[in-house]
Amino acid sequence: MTLQIAYFPPIEYFAVLARYSSVYIEACENYQKQSYRNRFRFCAENGMQSLNFPVRHEGGSVNVPVKEVEVDYSTPWVEKTLRCLDTAYFSSAYYEYYRDELRGIMLSRPRTLWELDMEIIRFLIRKTGLATRLVETDSYRGDALDIHPKCPNTILRDYGLEREYYQVFAQRNGFVPGLSVADLLFNEGPASLDYLR
Repeated sequence: MTLQIAYFPPIEYFAVLARYSSVYIEACENYQKQSYRNRFRFCAENGMQSLNFPVRHEGGSVNVPVKEVEVDYSTPWVEKTLRCLDTAYFSSAYYEYYRDELRGIMLSRPRTLWELDMEIIRFLIRKTGLATRLVETDSYRGDALDIHPKCPNTILRDYGLEREYYQVFAQRNGFVPGLSVADLLFNEGPASLDYLR
């Protein structure tokens, strides 16, 4: 199985990871705008929200290998992201247990999109309790499963995982599907692994 890189990947991504002992991560593709590579979805008081981070566009980011795309730190997006996560998840059952390590990753300012995304994916793998090994591709494979914010998929239904879990703002918004696996982790903690399997 091959997956594309993703920033705070959606639950579907982790549902796939949970089914394999090792997964290839496509390291040789070109960067794609409007994808999960630099955006994620979470639930705040007013419902689903999206956050993204800027990348450097010197010469354009099209046809640039994903491992070479640099993160743009010229705006305070890291601080904004951390504030949004604090606001959305401060009252969740488990956020406080993961907050400091996650802040450390974000504040370390990895140079490339690849480095930032991989650090976050590895963090989320550890904290959800998955044992999946990630293997970088050494050439473009072209067979990566396309999990895209603008293209609905049936992964959760196919795996029998279309079920609700506790969310902080469920009384106000109802259950909100299609969020980052971080939402599951911050709300369910160690029980996230049971949900993903």
